[in-house]
Amino acid sequence: MNKYEISRRELISSTATIGAASIFFPTLNLSAEDTKELKIVDTNASLFQWPFRRLPLDRTETLVNKYRELGLTEIWAGSYEALLHRDLVGVNERLAEECRQTPELIAIGEINPALPGWERDFELCVQKHNMPGVRVHPNYHGYKLDDPNFLKLLKLATEAERFVQIAVAMEDARTQHPLVAVPDVDLAPLPGVLLGFPDAKIQILNWKPRGAITSQLLQHRGIFLDVARVDSTDGIAKLIREAPENRILFGTHAPFLIPEAAMIRVAESKLNEKELRSLLSGAAQSLNRKVL
Repeated sequence: MNKYEISRRELISSTATIGAASIFFPTLNLSAEDTKELKIVDTNASLFQWPFRRLPLDRTETLVNKYRELGLTEIWAGSYEALLHRDLVGVNERLAEECRQTPELIAIGEINPALPGWERDFELCVQKHNMPGVRVHPNYHGYKLDDPNFLKLLKLATEAERFVQIAVAMEDARTQHPLVAVPDVDLAPLPGVLLGFPDAKIQILNWKPRGAITSQLLQHRGIFLDVARVDSTDGIAKLIREAPENRILFGTHAPFLIPEAAMIRVAESKLNEKELRSLLSGAAQSLNRKVL
């Protein structure tokens, strides 16, 4: 075992007493001062309760304390309430208020373009709450990515210089409640859709990249992916090295998944310093930057 190799058990137990960033990312060679200044952005988190069972970290205070323990400095959060609620004005009000109380939390608005009046929901996210982006769940809300209302949302978001997060999945199909079986979002229409939106910025969440569609999507300069469901110990490294620079973002899908899981996968990927810094925050800064 070389100095950069450490077991998963040691990784988790060491974070309580040693700087988490130094333990998870030893190739950064961080000093104590560097560790304080290192920015780690989780671009894929959610607040409030998962509809089908309680999660260990589903209280905001508990979740944020876990993030602080792990050294994460910024958390982009949507709301689990958006999956089944129809009143998204209320969903986004509660989300914005919860995030205002914690400096690390950045509220990502929830939009359902299948509902009447959704344009007003988007307007409130932008003008009232000043949210940098919005999140959609096409599979839970019953529309395809070539739906005219989704295309209108892309247009509005691009004009407002906001990004759109598409959650491909929230739960593995094998563990879903039998009365609420929700397949993964079909991304096949997206490359064609993007031809009409050259300036759109879209982050795809909770996707396991596979096949030719991955390269098709990454050819669009506004497509970003997160690593919450990337498989295998070399999956993250392979994805980063196949993608254009600053297009792969750190995401945990917490609290549905424990945030340590994503940290461990990154630690096991043996990324170099440039790749790590891009994944942990550089790519997030590229996404959350107003279109020039």
